[in-house]
Amino acid sequence: MTAFLYITTVLVWGSTWIALKLQLGAVPIVWSIVWRFALAALVLFAWLIARRQLRVPVRAAWALVGAQGICLFCVNFICFMNASRYVPSGLVAVVFSTSTLWNALGARLVFRRALTAPVLGGGAVGLLGLTAMFWPEIAGHGASPQTAVGLAWALGGTLCFSCGNLLSARLQSLGEKPALTNAWGMAWGAVVLAVGSLLAGVSPAFDFSPTYVGAWLYLATAGSVVGFTAYLMLVGRLGPERAAYCTVLFPLVALSISSVVEGYRFTPPAIAGLLLVMAGNVLIFRKPRVPSAAGNGAR
Repeated sequence: MTAFLYITTVLVWGSTWIALKLQLGAVPIVWSIVWRFALAALVLFAWLIARRQLRVPVRAAWALVGAQGICLFCVNFICFMNASRYVPSGLVAVVFSTSTLWNALGARLVFRRALTAPVLGGGAVGLLGLTAMFWPEIAGHGASPQTAVGLAWALGGTLCFSCGNLLSARLQSLGEKPALTNAWGMAWGAVVLAVGSLLAGVSPAFDFSPTYVGAWLYLATAGSVVGFTAYLMLVGRLGPERAAYCTVLFPLVALSISSVVEGYRFTPPAIAGLLLVMAGNVLIFRKPRVPSAAGNGAR
């Protein structure tokens, strides 16, 4: 089941980038996010009602659900959108993939989990590989005040994502399932973002073209309902630090799609980076070696 959830998350989130690009246009990005998570919340609520599992989270989880909604389904997307205004998408992806290490540090601070060598080493190798894949784009974007602003936004979004991971791990420790907390969290995130947009003077808009509607439906159902639920189930099973390695792998799926749709070419550095990412994936999920009885001095 864990392998299925992992593969599903990587494939689904890796394919959402092209759908996000198809939504760019007449509709303000903030309202595209509102429509996405409003629909995703409705789908999850309907699914929970059909399974007779819809309920209000326990009182101890209310604040955590609200915080998760703001971190995962609101503020982090605002940060990444603003980052994309200043730096290339590849650089944003590299910054986002550092959530592997931020999750490990957060789990250490919040849950007192040990910082194991395989997790840190695998994450570092994976980040090195992803950097190699995007190096031409990174090297071609010289240092400037705009770059610093973009990196700050990207880092802010990554930290929000990691905080949302830790909040989900805490909610699951209280017995709350990801499908339930996602439904309430997505609804809360959509409401907060909608109210904030209106207060900021950004009027709501929608595009009824087949392209926009198709991308909206895919992002809401596959990208949000399936992707976030599968990922947060991984957080509960593997811990936030190991589950976050998905963030290193799903850009590879996006690049593969881009090679077909947008003409992206796998250069030698990209291939070398891919091999490093795969090596990091093997390292981070390698089972620890159990000392033998002889090695422990047992008889």
